[in-house]
Amino acid sequence: MNTPRYCFLVILLGLLAAARHHAQEYGPPDRGAPGDEMIQAYLAAEATRLHASFTNDVRSPADWESRRAVWREEYLYMLGLWPLPARTPLHAAVTGTLEGDGYRVDLVHYQSRPRLYVTGNLYRPAGGGAGGRLPAVLYVCGHSNQGRSGNKTAYQSHGIWFARHGYVCLMVDSLQLGEIAAIHHGTYRENRWWWHSRGYTPAGVECWNGIRGIDYLVSRPDVDPERIAVTGISGGGAATFWIAAADGRVKVAVPVSGMADLPSYVTNRVINGHCDCMFLHNTFQWPWTRIAALIAPRAQLFANSDADRIFPMDANERVIARLERVYSLHGRSDWVDAVVSIGGHAYRQDLRQAAYRFINAHLKHDPRPVDDSEVDLVTGDPKNRLYPIPLDRLRVFPQESDIPRDELNTAIDRHFVPMASVDPPTARSFPDWKNTLLAELRRVSFRTFPERIPPARWRARGQAAEAHIETEPGIAVRLLELTNAPAAPGPTRLLLGIGDADSGGSFIGMLRGLGRPGEAVYLCEPRGMGATRWTEKNPPNYVKRSHALLGSTVDTGRVRDVIAAARALRGRHGGQVPLTVVGEGAAAVLAAYAALLEPEISGAVLRRPLLTHMDAAAPQFLNVLRVCDVPDALGMLAPRPLRVLGPADKPLEKTAAIYVAAGAKDQFTVQAE
Repeated sequence: MNTPRYCFLVILLGLLAAARHHAQEYGPPDRGAPGDEMIQAYLAAEATRLHASFTNDVRSPADWESRRAVWREEYLYMLGLWPLPARTPLHAAVTGTLEGDGYRVDLVHYQSRPRLYVTGNLYRPAGGGAGGRLPAVLYVCGHSNQGRSGNKTAYQSHGIWFARHGYVCLMVDSLQLGEIAAIHHGTYRENRWWWHSRGYTPAGVECWNGIRGIDYLVSRPDVDPERIAVTGISGGGAATFWIAAADGRVKVAVPVSGMADLPSYVTNRVINGHCDCMFLHNTFQWPWTRIAALIAPRAQLFANSDADRIFPMDANERVIARLERVYSLHGRSDWVDAVVSIGGHAYRQDLRQAAYRFINAHLKHDPRPVDDSEVDLVTGDPKNRLYPIPLDRLRVFPQESDIPRDELNTAIDRHFVPMASVDPPTARSFPDWKNTLLAELRRVSFRTFPERIPPARWRARGQAAEAHIETEPGIAVRLLELTNAPAAPGPTRLLLGIGDADSGGSFIGMLRGLGRPGEAVYLCEPRGMGATRWTEKNPPNYVKRSHALLGSTVDTGRVRDVIAAARALRGRHGGQVPLTVVGEGAAAVLAAYAALLEPEISGAVLRRPLLTHMDAAAPQFLNVLRVCDVPDALGMLAPRPLRVLGPADKPLEKTAAIYVAAGAKDQFTVQAE
């Protein structure tokens, strides 16, 4: 179906776009620590590399279609939704109905998963409309804090408009700002870094709540299941992308101010203006626009504002230009459009008119201009808003006592993505058990690693015992020699400790004490420690959060530093000298994973290792808890020697059992200090 291009302000596409809009940064870069420039340049280079990979997405229509199924599975996995959760009974219930001028509002809730309650307002025409099944709109809400009434109440004028124009409109609360308020800001400010290891993002919850909202809509006798649209602004714009890309029942998507791209989020630090519901963990290292492109060839209107700091115009133009290319592959160039409003981050008249008209055109075959979009708007200044319907009347659960006591909303981050349950192997199954887990770790947690990490390159030397090594392009870390390496024939063993030389304390003494005559002892400071420490601010935790958008974590990079340093040291000392890694606490876990992923590391000594990635202080790797936990990883080191210094904590019993299954019982020891 051909639809007219809108005359409000259509984005100019093509070669002139880059010249018209310079990159728009979100605040100045940090420059207060010695590693700031290095890590920022590294992140920018990675963002550029992934962004450029979109060229491979638009080679041909056949190529696109051949990869669509794999992309969909990867996409859902990155939201924490693969394998897809069971579509359990919704247990939908209406707690009340309001009568308005030409519309009705049902106060409804459903459970997208058992005990995960979604509260919403269902707007429908008074009297059921003109008869027959009606088109439906799922309206997903942005970040408007309306307290106990839920953020759905702030957008009521949209629901009223749709109902008066013959639609059924389900407007749902978001997880954080709904009637049962949970958290969107786990890594932004709450230091819940295990969200990365769990593969959890609130974006996945918003997506699943929306999918189940569509399930509810299509179950209704008054809804046409072939005419479904989804729309919303800001956080609702992002949720529009999540839902429409995941659910093919969505025929029309109108995201308003909902997406930028990796150069904007990472290089220009726009991520600092967003909470965690705006992002998935980019495990498979996608160019960001591929998410929006998955909606093709279904109808999509990409809407924004020209002075929006958190969805800047340089990113806006890159995204829509790429979407035009994807839709052209499908012969549907006229099914994607863009509109830009003049002003900041807000929903103005031209944006409302554009959204309503686009949905009318594609669901009702009615492309006429919309001239009544300003009826029943929320008015007044921010401190004295006037709403068509008082907010408290739209509550699904009017009183605190009405909120279900079994709700899981406030703890959903600990339940939404299942943790792996790994049974210890038998003696016969150990090789396959280990290889299967290791392959999955490489696929979803250490995907950024090459098949074999090359030795670090030796760079400038400082003092006699200090060197700087390049562990990958753009990353250089400090390596310290703590003992003089023996003269020819050279050391009999290498010990490589992991930690910060300036705050090592007792660890440095312990590390030196482990060295025996004829052995050489070194200390590696992985990225972000010691000489390369960078600025950390909570919020917005720019460096750690940016890594997840690039398919990695800071700790993944640190494991790479250790492996590259180990290989460089072995090469310096002839290539045949055994090397043991040593770490304490969190660094002990880094040492263990380095040994697991590099066969040249002959063993590990771990002092008081943290024994679960759910520990707030533990190293975090994307999705690792969907594969295994620390005791399993330690067991996979078998049959290489593993020595734990510290208490014989119960989780180590599993590690011991794995060593027994591997026939290497004597190679695992726990030594109390």
